[in-house]
Amino acid sequence: MHPRFLSPSNGVRAFVAALCLAAFATGAAATDCTASAAPDCYRAFEPPQAGGALHYYASLAPGAGPMQALVAMHGHPRDAGKTFDAALRTMRQAGALERTLVVAPLFQVAADKAGKCSSAGVPAAQDGDLLWTCASWLEGGRAKNGNGLSSFAAMDALVAELHRRWPSLRTVTIAGFSAGAQMVQHYIGFAADPPAASLALRYVVADPGTWLYFDAYRPFPPGDAAACPALDRWKYGTEGLPAHLGRDAAQARARYAAADIHYLQGELDTGEGKGTAYRVLDKSCAAAAQGPYRLQRGLAYAQYDRTLLAPEKRREVTVVPGCAHDVACVFPSEAARPALLGTPSK
Repeated sequence: MHPRFLSPSNGVRAFVAALCLAAFATGAAATDCTASAAPDCYRAFEPPQAGGALHYYASLAPGAGPMQALVAMHGHPRDAGKTFDAALRTMRQAGALERTLVVAPLFQVAADKAGKCSSAGVPAAQDGDLLWTCASWLEGGRAKNGNGLSSFAAMDALVAELHRRWPSLRTVTIAGFSAGAQMVQHYIGFAADPPAASLALRYVVADPGTWLYFDAYRPFPPGDAAACPALDRWKYGTEGLPAHLGRDAAQARARYAAADIHYLQGELDTGEGKGTAYRVLDKSCAAAAQGPYRLQRGLAYAQYDRTLLAPEKRREVTVVPGCAHDVACVFPSEAARPALLGTPSK
């Protein structure tokens, strides 16, 4: 046989070898999105009738078969990559990384408006992205472009998108830190029903600056309520509730009371010292009525929850030792693991 011709058997073997080499090369070049946030892990979808796109980091490719998802919501600096990495570390240390889809959405703000709510490494808004303001996304505000989709409706759409792309999911935990925790805590009472009866939703609220109260109670009421007109107004209370959220105060309260909610607070997220992000803490009279610092506000809200909001749920706060205001400390901690994984505490 002429050396430049291959027998059929040799030809098959050569073809298979070429395929293997190509697969190896492709695998070697592929980004491991269970390692850290990377451009290849940054996905986009357009919520129905939104007129724009929402981006999110995802740890697994569509078609993988995870049973649970952890949606980690960024804080005021919109540090979705850092929040994603903290959530990955949580699952890695729990040995749950391969069976858990980790997701971190990014609510975009126009470049000329984002100076006060950006941090290093945050992807810039692209043409066609849905855009909010630095403050509107965390309280259910409407996008400034497209068809004015609210951030809560965007979260509903994200949950539906995850279920569509990863139909094996049975539980989605939506966990927010700092301003992201404000977003999650406000969202709970207005969230859509899960896209399938087989899918359960859970929520984790970690170190928010302020809380949504469903009545006039406040742990530290001002001496003169008339001098604090925002005390009961949205986002601190339910007066002036935005109509586009689709539920009244009583309906939202009932939904919140019935939900699966867990609270986390950094033990050192108090005072004005290093690591407390005191500079960006809301110090308005409406916020001060909830407590002086984040830890005190969180403990007070949990007491309100157990006493007036949902006594039958007996929701507790997990205080995370050694952590101030840092998602990279709070989320991966052993103390936070039961809340984020949905496993019982020991």
